[in-house]
Amino acid sequence: MYSVLKSYGLNGLNGFAVAVEADVSGGLPAFSLVGLPDSAVRESGDRVRAAVKNLGFKWPDRHITVNLAPADVRKTGPVYDLPLLLAVLASSGQLEELPADTAFLGELALDGALRPVSGVLPMALAAAADGIKALYVPAENAAEAAEAGGAAMKVYPARTAREVVDALRGVAPIVPTVPLPFDPADSWNSAPDFADVMGQPLARRAMVIAAAGGHNVLLIGAPGTGKSMLAKRLPGILPPLSRDEAVETTKIYSIAGQLPKGRGLITSRPFRSPHHSASAVSLAGGGATFRPGECSLADCGVLFLDELPEFSRESLEVLRQPLEDGQITVSRAAGSATYPSRFQLVAAMNPCKCGYYGHPTHPCTCSPSAVRQYRSRVSGPLLDRIDLCVEMDPIAFDELHAASPSESSAALRQQVLRARQVQAKRYAAPGYEGVRCNAQLTAGQVRRVCRMTPGAEQLLRTSYDTLGLSARAHDRILRVARTVADLAGKALLDEDALLEALQYRAQEKAELTF
Repeated sequence: MYSVLKSYGLNGLNGFAVAVEADVSGGLPAFSLVGLPDSAVRESGDRVRAAVKNLGFKWPDRHITVNLAPADVRKTGPVYDLPLLLAVLASSGQLEELPADTAFLGELALDGALRPVSGVLPMALAAAADGIKALYVPAENAAEAAEAGGAAMKVYPARTAREVVDALRGVAPIVPTVPLPFDPADSWNSAPDFADVMGQPLARRAMVIAAAGGHNVLLIGAPGTGKSMLAKRLPGILPPLSRDEAVETTKIYSIAGQLPKGRGLITSRPFRSPHHSASAVSLAGGGATFRPGECSLADCGVLFLDELPEFSRESLEVLRQPLEDGQITVSRAAGSATYPSRFQLVAAMNPCKCGYYGHPTHPCTCSPSAVRQYRSRVSGPLLDRIDLCVEMDPIAFDELHAASPSESSAALRQQVLRARQVQAKRYAAPGYEGVRCNAQLTAGQVRRVCRMTPGAEQLLRTSYDTLGLSARAHDRILRVARTVADLAGKALLDEDALLEALQYRAQEKAELTF
């Protein structure tokens, strides 16, 4: 007998349909699995055999052939265990033919229990796009799968394969999962507050500009000046995730296997802080299964690199493409996958190896050549992609014990949201597809949006020649100035906006230090 049912697999960030075909024919008892499976899929035969027997069904004493179509695409992971079991039962006459608009996902334990799998959300989105009406998944994956269904596709959570079989037979129907409420504003309550940061008015201003325009930031200062505190508080003043951004972020975390079980959409912007020993592969992503790296896990959020010069040169150079393009393509011999990586980079570094170069009270033990060598670990092309560079001074005693508290995250957030509203209205016009903030403007769009007063244009011309700016630096200065003008409610870029943008240039500051 022959049977076929639907399942889904992963190809990068997207799901694709897989037809699970099973045929039970005469001959010596054997189990053959074809269709370009990986080792995890090939092992599913043993899991399915044990689950069938432990659930009280009969394993056919005949030749069983299972094909996973299309046969030219590699199948990975244990997600096909449940559809394999059902296909064997249907082809051996123990289960009626399954509906064509029903799909199944799930890993099997040896006793028939269903275990959660990674990447359910992108597979569920693909199923909904294909017109699937019913999707059976492990109970721990039901919340994320329900976000893809809407009213057209129902998601049925199951804890064992027996529950799925009983539901298909109509013996014990399963109640479909209802999507969880989506309220990203709740994430602000758990974020640390900017009111805890004492002093550092220039750095606080830079973080507001960064949040308002989506710009990258480099914080340079001695130990204890508040670099990490500022970085960890940036997500608390960023705008809430839109539903599209939440879906995209959740897809990435689901594929990476880092989505908490029973969780629906991610509602808070990611904050990733890898250790400086992280390899280039861990940042970019890859491996045998094309897992997303830190650059993709920080999509729509913040990637914080503390002790920036301590990262290997190879790891830092990996950041250049995602910072410029907002996506990263991982290529291996087995294929390639493209993941979004539209993150804000917040980097922190000491001014020298010992950390006290230029400190007013603590002497520096580094020679000038050692300082230069330490800073040269961060390449010019990478610095050129950083919009805001802030040198932080040590905090005075009076600032730590100030009578009036610093501005809270709630107050700073209001400034950011007003500027983002201006940008949202501006980029709703035709010709700005995919642009959500000033940092995402293309070179052509910069010319249209960043119109200047005559005085500002002359200032930029002089600065371009004096500082030897690159074309990329020129555009990034204009983007920052556009954000400063949006915060001030100005339509044109004036000299004040240009001057504030120029003072944050990282590459030129690094060169003028010596």
